[in-house]
Amino acid sequence: MFSAIGRILKTPDLRRKIAFTLGIIVVFRLGSFIPSPFVDFGEVQRCIEGMANADAGGIYQLVNLFSGGALLQLSIFALGIMPYITASIITQLLRAVIPHFEALHKEGQAGQAKLTQYTRILTLALATLQSATLITVARSGNLFPNSALCQDVIDPSAGIIGSILIVITMTAGTVLIMWFGELITERGIGNGMSLLIFSSIVATFPDAIIQVGQTNNFQVEGYLIMLVFGFAILMAVVFVEQSQRRIRVEYAKRMVGRRAYGGHNTYIPIKVNMAGVIPVIFASSLLFVPTLLSQFNSTPDAEGNLPGWVVWIQTYLASGDNPLYMGIYFLLIIGFTYFYVSITFNPVEVADNMKKYGGFIPGIRAGRPTAEYLDYVLTRITFPGALYLGVLSLIPLFALSLFNANQNFPFGGASLLIIVGVGLDTVKQIDSQLQQRHYEGLLK
Repeated sequence: MFSAIGRILKTPDLRRKIAFTLGIIVVFRLGSFIPSPFVDFGEVQRCIEGMANADAGGIYQLVNLFSGGALLQLSIFALGIMPYITASIITQLLRAVIPHFEALHKEGQAGQAKLTQYTRILTLALATLQSATLITVARSGNLFPNSALCQDVIDPSAGIIGSILIVITMTAGTVLIMWFGELITERGIGNGMSLLIFSSIVATFPDAIIQVGQTNNFQVEGYLIMLVFGFAILMAVVFVEQSQRRIRVEYAKRMVGRRAYGGHNTYIPIKVNMAGVIPVIFASSLLFVPTLLSQFNSTPDAEGNLPGWVVWIQTYLASGDNPLYMGIYFLLIIGFTYFYVSITFNPVEVADNMKKYGGFIPGIRAGRPTAEYLDYVLTRITFPGALYLGVLSLIPLFALSLFNANQNFPFGGASLLIIVGVGLDTVKQIDSQLQQRHYEGLLK
């Protein structure tokens, strides 16, 4: 490892790329602490301290995680990269509905450039909508759970002009983050968007661990149990994320003139977790919709009673430690895993491409039998992957009772999935860059 770090420092191009990436990440993190116009930063910090042990839950907790805590601070980067993630998912899903998007996907680099442009435009629209919603929720005092006195985080005298200025600032911040991510992808190392999310989540780890210690009076035994528990989960996640089913593919040898083409073997890698973190985002977003509707209908009647359906939602769906919430959350993740995998991996398309280039799976006829076989393998391998996602996502909810923690428990859920996935991918890219310039790794 130390020799590899030494080779990185001795390689000017690679050293420059890593330094550029770290510089963009530093600027991104600094922007997460710059408050938006008309936002009382001291009042925001007081409200955050008041809800330190509260259960934020839902999509706000997820967006706050992806923004590195910038959402609840109402900073210029409050929305983080979440609008871009949502726009990318929507654009990907539209490929299965709109033929034009699927045609652009198959056009190659030119089609991908147009899809990227559509994603940027959709990101701009979503950022405007989400920032306006965030300001409305912040003014109503519902942004900070269990803190009824947090209605003045935005200056009441700001008015409509002030609200419009805040929306413009937050939207511009999202566009700037999107540009940062593209700069890292082009001039730095790794995937820019993923690394920005990675840095945001890692930034919340120390605070999350300190909060767990505070709720347990900093007992050494509790810390050791949590670290051992977290390290075991981390090892299991790395093992599953690297696991894949390799389907062998052989290509027939073809003679073109006096030259022979083909005749080599390869494989189709089908990962156990092909869906990544997307099903967790889908399930969290869908479960938060009823809670959001109940917040806007929480006005009591003349007798001081809330509507029955609002009480039921606040009792069973507003808290992550409720068994009904856990069960629905688990089933939604499994369902969304199958749904997303069926959209992103098309066995018929893969079988047609193999047939076009003379490839076949040993023992399976080309064409429709190959597609049926791939669909059979994909269905079987997705089931343990869906169970893995569901169990991993429930770990922060179980931590509510095991470690008396909140849902920001660091060792589990979407945060650990993203950290492991982005970390492994970045290490692979750095290693490939080293192997292009130093051959020691290839000879060992």
